[in-house]
Amino acid sequence: MLLHVPKVLTKNQVSEIRKIIDEADWADGSITAGTQSAKTKNNRQLPEDGAAAQKARGIVLQALAINAKYLAGALPKKIYPPLFNRYDGSNNSFGNHIDNSVRTHAATGRHVRTDVSCTLFLSELQDYEGGELVIEDTYGSQSIKFSAGDMVLYPSSSVHRVQPVTKGSRVACFFWTESMVRSDEQRRLLYDLDMSILSLRESQGDTDESVKLTGVYHNLLRMWADV
Repeated sequence: MLLHVPKVLTKNQVSEIRKIIDEADWADGSITAGTQSAKTKNNRQLPEDGAAAQKARGIVLQALAINAKYLAGALPKKIYPPLFNRYDGSNNSFGNHIDNSVRTHAATGRHVRTDVSCTLFLSELQDYEGGELVIEDTYGSQSIKFSAGDMVLYPSSSVHRVQPVTKGSRVACFFWTESMVRSDEQRRLLYDLDMSILSLRESQGDTDESVKLTGVYHNLLRMWADV
């Protein structure tokens, strides 16, 4: 499931994060790449244990914790601590790759299975050219480029790339979610059911039918969830 999550961050939160990270020391993006993806990865990244990354990460995690669409779509069990990257100048692209199946946090040794990949945009559309996130899915190539504060979720099993940035800077936050529901197909069904129930309740209130459907949702989640 490919899901657009708008306004995860407010404009003030985006500005606050950019103030924190823009003046920080950026490193070669290959520091978190696997042996295969390192050959195609050409960007810069904040060291994940640096003060700037830790401070900005806290703002992102607080926003995620109250974002209903992210919670409904990803059904998070664990979140790999959000990271930050930038594409500009000669460090401006990331070729086709698939994310590692498991990420291990260097400081804690904590393992996170990568079920859902997440990119949270921190640059306004007018601030750069190129830089589209291209995701290969069952419907073909999907080209993603959202406003600052918006986020895209997609299966970590997808082949994806970042097109070259030809002007300006593309700054983003990225991370992985281990879901309570491992199957992307099951997550999609649960999300669609959840959104349908929400629409039904908003239009008709808590009818007997909406209560029954809510029960179906939770019984499916009970059947499929690993917590």
